[in-house]
Amino acid sequence: MILKNADIAQFHERYRAHFVNSLSGYKSANLIGTRSLKGDENLSIVSSVFHLGANPPLMGVIFRPHSVRRDTLENIIETEKYTINHVNSLIWQEAHQTSARYDELQSEFTETGLTPHYHEEFEAPFVAQSQVKIGLKLREYQTIELNKTVLVIGEIVHVEVPSGAVNEDGYINIEQLDTVAVSGLDCYHTTQKLARLEYAKPDKQVSTKHQ
Repeated sequence: MILKNADIAQFHERYRAHFVNSLSGYKSANLIGTRSLKGDENLSIVSSVFHLGANPPLMGVIFRPHSVRRDTLENIIETEKYTINHVNSLIWQEAHQTSARYDELQSEFTETGLTPHYHEEFEAPFVAQSQVKIGLKLREYQTIELNKTVLVIGEIVHVEVPSGAVNEDGYINIEQLDTVAVSGLDCYHTTQKLARLEYAKPDKQVSTKHQ
């Protein structure tokens, strides 16, 4: 199958959404936890979280256009605090259910059976069942004019991860933590590690690490 831009533009809307979302391959599956200024908790699944830098430690996430009510995005902008929580194989179905269009005052935590977890002096809720919990402070957000999606950039200010899953060199073994991946809009995957590789150099053959 060979397609041009004009071919993709002619796809049915839902077919096009599935097709284009699948093209980028496996993505991370995360739950974003927020709480409004009124104290209402919100939880939503996203597959658009990405590493942006290590010093300072930054993560980015892309939200769909803010043309309708988006509780997660609005809470982040208002409170400047939010959490990112890895989805694992024990909660992937509950995590997917958070994408349902609940009313503003309905908490996805309550509706899906997931448990909010708070850390002292951090206002946004983490997901208790998640193995990797990240607390972030909003640093910047902007609308991408090309398609009106919203880029949110946060600085990592709090992390909870089992110490046994962190290697001596700082690498986090997310497979050991049962983190799952997502492809397209609705397909979830467990993973199998191939190997870690040594730092690539022009005069050295590829070799595996012994950890």
